[in-house]
Amino acid sequence: MANIVSQIADKVRPVGVSTNYGEPVEVGDQTLIPVSIGWFGFGAGGDDENGGGGGGGASLPVGAYVRRPGQDLQFEPNLISLLAVSIPTIWVTGKALSKVIRALKK
Repeated sequence: MANIVSQIADKVRPVGVSTNYGEPVEVGDQTLIPVSIGWFGFGAGGDDENGGGGGGGASLPVGAYVRRPGQDLQFEPNLISLLAVSIPTIWVTGKALSKVIRALKK
């Protein structure tokens, strides 16, 4: 089991920053550097006879750094992704505040 864990760690370790920042892309006279929130997911499975199995991972795009001619590098957020990420945070914050307010009223 320890061998499997060290193999997974060796595969994940070199990924680093490239998980959250993509390669620069030239679009017309602009340079875009995509930015995401990354997390890992993986899987395995199968047996000796069939050899099946699978896995995967995910990341959420949050925006891009944009360089236009004659301007500094600017971050432009992807508002839809940021709203999708913020909804659970807002919900948890609201639930926690309601419990704090109820506790203070007692």
